[in-house]
Amino acid sequence: MDLWIIWYQTVAALRPACARTRTFLWLVVVLAAMTVRSDLAGVTSLVRSHWLRPQCYHRLLYFFHSPALDLSKLIRTWTNVVARLFARRLIRVGDRVVLLADGLKAPKEGKKMPAVKSLHQESAGNTKPTFIMGHSCQAVALLVQAVGGCLAVPLACRIHEGLVFSNRWRRTLLDKLVALLFDLGLESSFYLIADAYYASRKVALPLLELGHHLVSRLRSTATAYEPVTPSTARRRGRPKCYGRKIKLRDLFLRDEGFVAAPSPVYGEQAITLRYRCLDLLWRPLGRLVRFVLVDHPTRGQLILLCTDLTLEALEIIRLYGWRFKIEVSFKQAIHTVGTYAYHFWMKAMTPIRRSDGSQYLHRQSDRYRAQVRRKLAAYERHIQIGLIVQGLLQYLAVFHHRAVWRLFGSWLRTENHALAPSELVVAHALRNSLPDFLLSLPKTDALKKFIGPKLAPNRCPNLCLIQLDQAA
Repeated sequence: MDLWIIWYQTVAALRPACARTRTFLWLVVVLAAMTVRSDLAGVTSLVRSHWLRPQCYHRLLYFFHSPALDLSKLIRTWTNVVARLFARRLIRVGDRVVLLADGLKAPKEGKKMPAVKSLHQESAGNTKPTFIMGHSCQAVALLVQAVGGCLAVPLACRIHEGLVFSNRWRRTLLDKLVALLFDLGLESSFYLIADAYYASRKVALPLLELGHHLVSRLRSTATAYEPVTPSTARRRGRPKCYGRKIKLRDLFLRDEGFVAAPSPVYGEQAITLRYRCLDLLWRPLGRLVRFVLVDHPTRGQLILLCTDLTLEALEIIRLYGWRFKIEVSFKQAIHTVGTYAYHFWMKAMTPIRRSDGSQYLHRQSDRYRAQVRRKLAAYERHIQIGLIVQGLLQYLAVFHHRAVWRLFGSWLRTENHALAPSELVVAHALRNSLPDFLLSLPKTDALKKFIGPKLAPNRCPNLCLIQLDQAA
């Protein structure tokens, strides 16, 4: 029950994102239901997990579509909450925090779901289909120190593909990610860690202009240029901006300049890698950046880029090694929390066909486009609430792990108390103590008065005491 009290006090900080108190109370109910549900069957699972009356199904649908829950305010508020909760655990390099960014493809088979399109899956294995129908999202997470490791605490995620509202629209996925980063309202400067797709001028330049830096991987075909040697001789025409062109992968063919060192990547022990560091001109930016060529005994060869010329090569390698933490966060969001388990469909929408691409709406009526925007906002509210649920589970795992293990009440083959419990373990602990928490709330508590009439006594007889308590 102590965990729920801490949880409840933390959730109260999200109140500014809601236009009305009733909207906030529904937000609390949804957050709690997402936390304790045992299946991921959309809104119906929220009704079952919180022992609600069947009539609440339509009220929950309206909640996700309601503009009273401001998505932009919710993202900013949650970012501030995370920065405050994990202030002592933020991983910093110098005075900068570390952000992780990556894309995610959420499979969706609904024929009347806006923004669903055919997506290519890049996978080294043959267990996944090459193309799927779904939503293409981009997410941002904050790296924090946990018990025995580190975690990627999700901050925000948006659907960035599938809809074209204007034929003059020229914003790319990279532009939208940069906009999402700045919408967070993060006050501290940061390093952005991302894969090779984000090694672009459209990402690096806006970051540099605001005092942030990018650490990314480059494709094997990447090239760089030597700086131009200053010359006193006067020549006709424009002066040269770039020196000799260098194919970076060709540098692996020579041992010149490579240094052997123990691997700084987390979890790697007794592994020695070879690296070479060069400051060269990168044409997309037109300025010097730091390239680190890494020859790893098991991971192969890779080329890293860093826009901060003061950062040491081993530190760059260590930073990029943390990038995979966002992949772990995606796995928990999909399989434990059900962040992307929404099924809202639009009645007025023309059914899409398999293999269809983006939906072009510039010739549609204003009313139709408004309906599409409303549905897209519902998807993104569901996603953002799922991210908040996951972040709260991570907070309890990091700062209250002893209480989590005490209330776990289940069995694991191996309980490793030297590590922070997983989101699944924390969810089990909260699920076991939710009825006691609701019963312990005072009569005057707004949540108790709000949820009491909505409980179905036949679903959880113990909780009907709430209704009796209120009647008394």
